Parts: sequence; C-alpha cells; structure tokens
Amino acid sequence: MLQVKGQLPTYYRKTPKTASSDWPPRFMKAFILHLKNEATGGISELAFLDARRLGRIRLCASPLTEPPISTLGFDPILSMPVLTDFQTAVLRRSCPIKALLLDQSFSAGVGNWVADEILYHAGVHPERRCNTLAPFEVQKLHEQTQYVCKTAVAVNADDTKFPENWLFKHRWGKGKKKHTLLLPSGEPATIKWVTVGGRTSAYVAELQQVTGGINESEDPPSVNQSDSDSDLTPLEEEEEITIVAIKAKRTRKNVVTATPSKRVTKRSKFF
Repeated sequence: MLQVKGQLPTYYRKTPKTASSDWPPRFMKAFILHLKNEATGGISELAFLDARRLGRIRLCASPLTEPPISTLGFDPILSMPVLTDFQTAVLRRSCPIKALLLDQSFSAGVGNWVADEILYHAGVHPERRCNTLAPFEVQKLHEQTQYVCKTAVAVNADDTKFPENWLFKHRWGKGKKKHTLLLPSGEPATIKWVTVGGRTSAYVAELQQVTGGINESEDPPSVNQSDSDSDLTPLEEEEEITIVAIKAKRTRKNVVTATPSKRVTKRSKFF
C-alpha cells in the first residue's frame, strides 16, 4: 500500500483501526519518494509499504513498453481477445489448461482461485491439455474468464458478495470442512484437489471429468506448494535447498516431524 506522510496508509478495501500515521512507517521499502511542488516549494513524502516483502519498485523511462509490464498477457476485463484469437492461443499449447491460465504472459491477473473458478464454471478439468480441448470447451473458457473476473471486480473482490454457487465459497479446507455446494441436480457436489503446475487446484468431480489429454507424468509439486492454496510467490531456490536440508537432518536423527513451515517462515528471505 501507499502512505503519504501525515496521513493513514491507503488500504485496498478497508483501513483497520490499528492503522497508524507514524513516520517513517512500518514495512516500508528501502526509500521514501520526495515530491516537490514547484509552485509552492512544498515537499510531500510518499512511502510504499509491503508487509509480505514480495513487491518491487522499478524506475522506468517507458513503463508500458518495458518489462515486466510489456511482457504481460491480455487483461480479461480491459483487453479480452475475441474468441478466434483466444482459441488459437489456447490450442497451440500442450500444457495443462490450469497452468496456462496462471501464466501471466498469457492472461494477466488470473491467480490460483480465479483459474479454478473459471474451470469450474466452464466444466473443464484443470489437468486437461490445452491442445485436446474441443471448440465448445474453449468457448466456455472464453466466456467464463470474463464472467468470473468481471463479477469479482464488480464487488471490489469482497468475497462475502460472491455468488453462493461459486466454488470459491466451498473450496477451502481440502475436505476438512463441510461444504454445501450442490450440483445442478440438487445433489451434493464432490470437491477434489489435485496439484497442477505446482499449485493446489480444486475441482468438482461430477462436472469436471477427466476426458483425455492428461499427462500422468506431470512434474511433482514444489516443496512449498504441494498442500497450499496460497497465492504467495514461490520460494527461491536457496530457500528450497534449506527446507530439504532441514528435512534430511531430521531424518538422520530419526525424528518424525511435520513439514517445518514455521521454521521456514522465519528463515524465508522473501524479495
């Protein structure tokens, strides 16, 4: 978020009661931007806050024509391609459709749960290979990509206002919580989970069936994402090595423990 000196931070949806105007602010990046009013000589100070430390600040001469923005794919709301172009872009790929939807060079802004929601409404299994999809399936994907993104943005991403028949409302917990999602027939839906492209994917077994075009030799999930729905950026290589080393050390001592997620969090060096 951004914070101007003397004001509260600008939170995305709702400013918490604990928000502070302290300066310099907590969780700010490495510098404070000073903006000078040439007419009055007054200087305003602006800080970029990032508690998760995943953000970047770049100085670009032409932001729209330079990476990383120039390498982004289409925006599902602002620049959705026509169906024919969309179909060509999808069918020329051989990767799982879930992986393609997450590829920001294909469609910018589609994250993990959004991709699952699109596939759920389109009735396509997340592991289906792109080049095996039928024309009517590609058309559904084209329609549902716009529908899911526009619906979420229309309510400012307030999930309490999402439709009750959305998978989002019922997908969390990986089976540990009861859900009330129903099939069109009125019967209870069966929600299952599978890892695709290193990300946990939720789908409804009755509606998103395996109809071919799946490669069972898919690479195994990364160590930090095999059991998580998180949209966090993957750990860097050196962090994954640290995790493996911790596990190996504990194995040698014949100590049976859970994945050291808390320890990893303390060691993590997010960028």
